[in-house]
Amino acid sequence: MTNPLAPVQYRVDLADAAAHRYRVTLTVRDAAPEQLLSLPVWIPGSYMVREFGRHLSGITARQGGRERVVQPLDKTTWQVATSGRAALTVSYEVYAFDTSVRTAFLDDRRGFFNATSLCLRVHGQEARDHQLQITGLPAGWDVATAMPALAGARHGFVSAGYDELVDHPVELGRFWRGRFEAGGVPHEFVVAGAWPGFDGERLLADTRRICAAQIAFWHGRGKPPFGRYVFLLNAVEEGYGGLEHRASTALLCNRRDLPRTGQAGMGEGYLTLLGLISHEYFHTWNVKRLKPREFLQFDYSRENYTRLLWFFEGFTSYYDDLMLRRAGLIDSARYLKLIARTVNGVRATPGQQVQSVAEASFDAWVKYYRPDENTPNSTVSYYTKGSLVALLLDLHLRRAGHSLDALMRRLWKVALRDGVTEQLLLDEVATLGGPAVAEALRGWVHGRGPLPLDEALVAAGVHLAHEPAAWATALGLKLSEGALTGVQVKSVLRGSAAEAAGLSPGDELLAVDGWRIRRLDDARQWVADGRPCELLLVRDQRVRTLTLRAGGDAALGQTVALSPEASPSDAARAMRRAWLGD
Repeated sequence: MTNPLAPVQYRVDLADAAAHRYRVTLTVRDAAPEQLLSLPVWIPGSYMVREFGRHLSGITARQGGRERVVQPLDKTTWQVATSGRAALTVSYEVYAFDTSVRTAFLDDRRGFFNATSLCLRVHGQEARDHQLQITGLPAGWDVATAMPALAGARHGFVSAGYDELVDHPVELGRFWRGRFEAGGVPHEFVVAGAWPGFDGERLLADTRRICAAQIAFWHGRGKPPFGRYVFLLNAVEEGYGGLEHRASTALLCNRRDLPRTGQAGMGEGYLTLLGLISHEYFHTWNVKRLKPREFLQFDYSRENYTRLLWFFEGFTSYYDDLMLRRAGLIDSARYLKLIARTVNGVRATPGQQVQSVAEASFDAWVKYYRPDENTPNSTVSYYTKGSLVALLLDLHLRRAGHSLDALMRRLWKVALRDGVTEQLLLDEVATLGGPAVAEALRGWVHGRGPLPLDEALVAAGVHLAHEPAAWATALGLKLSEGALTGVQVKSVLRGSAAEAAGLSPGDELLAVDGWRIRRLDDARQWVADGRPCELLLVRDQRVRTLTLRAGGDAALGQTVALSPEASPSDAARAMRRAWLGD
């Protein structure tokens, strides 16, 4: 039903594309006498204050042919004194030169924006329809968005409120577009920046299988909660990321990771891209509609805290690769290798001894999205460790005759209106798996240190092998290596042999035992296990020598390899079949 109140209208003009500036004109009818306008400081799904207002400039206002004073109240809020009933027109420019999925970009070849970067919020009119008109498109450019079209308007769109407006990213330019159907609903895939030879048909076919598997997961033979879905992918030389929205997702990938015509097999880069697609699509349910209770009403002016990102991001990270297995895009052996990579990444993070995943969720605003050289020592990823919590919970529920799948579908039924809380999660887990499993989940979420994964994996017919870690990992070093750049220390892990030796982030490693190195692992050819070695390095333009001795955190010295157990017990075989479809 159309909102009877006058809509909030935005005209976004691309006339200054070469200068990376959008010109925005906002028209407000029924303006308040002291009308407040503001730009969000963050975008839902990316938990960091990004200060979008810093790119807005030249704001002016007119009403009834007269200029009105625009008074800034703080870094992101303006006030306009109005008079009479004439429409208020506000004009401004937004600088846009960020290729990430979170903000806005514009040049003479491509445009992209989230409305959180461009569209001022009209306080008091957030529930009205919001109309968006795009003008000044260069010849040959097209527009792609999941936002519903505005009848009778070329490149015009309409949203039922400000929340919906900012949940529809927009892609502009000359791009490849393909279509498919999944769950009885049309889907579009837009790709900008692809190399010649890009195999769009394969990308469509593989994405369709992911979408079909996820729709069946949530709804069986029913339809998904949207009438149309759009993937917006920008391919660049170096880049990776995604941001979920209610009926679309914005994606960023390396060009080399796109499938190429005539290319067989599943390379690591393309597998990573499919995992990203799966992750963001799963968010259509888990966080865009099934939300933390704290997110039922967003506050765009400040941080919005929750301790449940381990569930909304971590459990989604568990299902992203699992859905590739269920869609038949990878086999069980390759899926277990992906799990092993996550296990080893968390094992090599001393921060898991410092923060629980619940604490990491709360601190996302200042830690996860602002990483530095000490991040591995001070926090743990609620994505990776959260996905291992999901794995552990799934296996425990399966031993009790249920599954994580059943839990997710129960939450979909009981928590859509009032949102998810930790207590609700624990209650639903107790209903399915019993109080002991719920109490175990509480411990995994609020505890610090490694998770008890080994026994649970063995019980599911998985073989575990412990192997020596790469030398840098065993020493507690995260490095940047290259023939031109040399060996640069990025992080030194807490409790490691490298920390004991006195290594610091920023050190450049020159030689081991007098031999010049370009890669640290080269020194393994002459350094015996357990024997001290001399490191020649540069720190703050000074050459220093340190003695590196074996030792430190034993967990850094080994990695885990996972594979299907060749001869599992009958119970383990049955669990693995139910879990992985073997």
